[in-house]
Amino acid sequence: MTRNILISSLAASIVCAMSTAAHAQAARDSINIVGSSTVYPFTTTVAEQFGRQGKFKTPKVESTGTGGGLKLFCNGVGPQYPDIANASRRVKPAELANCAQNGVKEVVEIKVGYDGIVLAQSKAGAPLIVTRKDVFLALAKTVPDPANPTSLIPNPYTTWKDVNKTLPAVKIEVLGPPPTSGTRDSFAELYMEAGCRTYAWLNSLRDQDEPRFKRACDAIREDGAYIEAGENDNLIVQKLGANPGAVGVFGYSYLEENMDKLKGAVVDGVSPSFETVSSGKYPASRPLFIYIKKAHVGVIPGIKEFIDEYVSEKALGSEGYLADKGLIPPSKSEIGKIRDDAKALKPLKL
Repeated sequence: MTRNILISSLAASIVCAMSTAAHAQAARDSINIVGSSTVYPFTTTVAEQFGRQGKFKTPKVESTGTGGGLKLFCNGVGPQYPDIANASRRVKPAELANCAQNGVKEVVEIKVGYDGIVLAQSKAGAPLIVTRKDVFLALAKTVPDPANPTSLIPNPYTTWKDVNKTLPAVKIEVLGPPPTSGTRDSFAELYMEAGCRTYAWLNSLRDQDEPRFKRACDAIREDGAYIEAGENDNLIVQKLGANPGAVGVFGYSYLEENMDKLKGAVVDGVSPSFETVSSGKYPASRPLFIYIKKAHVGVIPGIKEFIDEYVSEKALGSEGYLADKGLIPPSKSEIGKIRDDAKALKPLKL
């Protein structure tokens, strides 16, 4: 009798769980998207255009940072988990492994264009013309000792002029993204590591001991010169307007949207512009992505149709509405493959 009671109790629990899951799925009739603050305005624009068509509800888009978004995305399969993740860098093998471990076996990658990581400042500020070596020396936690260049010391520099005598005697104050941001990852690679490699012994360390190289080159000082401003890039824009001496780190699209208030620093002799970023001439250009959970396609309404809208000519074309928002569209040689992979929902393999 006890055994029958246990079986009945178990059966009731299963029915209850199935009913709850069915209710949750029924309650989720729109797409959930998380991730990069850089990709956020582009995906939001597509979501609004998609929603206006009236066939499906407007997707919900949240700015959580690339790392935070991919973590949420990879937590599992089911209506309680996001369907799509925006990313301002490519997914890491460890993140994809975490996805698989949690049952997210097939992830579709779509490159949606390019962006440049800029150093922006108020138009009222003194012009900043820097090299990536200057940026590394200004922001690294430890820097080569001028008296013994093959050893590292805690960063002693307080002004840009301390870093490079040709720069203004303005306090180093940089507003930038937190560690969860893909922009922070890209900033570390495209600015900090590039500047670090100008020192031959640190450059050789990259091949000899990459973890040590990254510790030496990527670690950002914590004495107030670098201020983590969260995932809201618009907040950085506002703070730059209030402080002409400060410098902000974010995607080129935010600079383009705020050209009336801001200007971009010249980096390694190149000014940030649509042309220099799209051509790759600007030294801190990077690709942008969205990632789709294939298991949710056909279950959560509208995902396939949303992807079709995202890669359409009217959105992602050279004259599309995303280019108007500041996105650097993929090249004509790339766009065909991007659309083919999107149509086939081809799973990513690293």
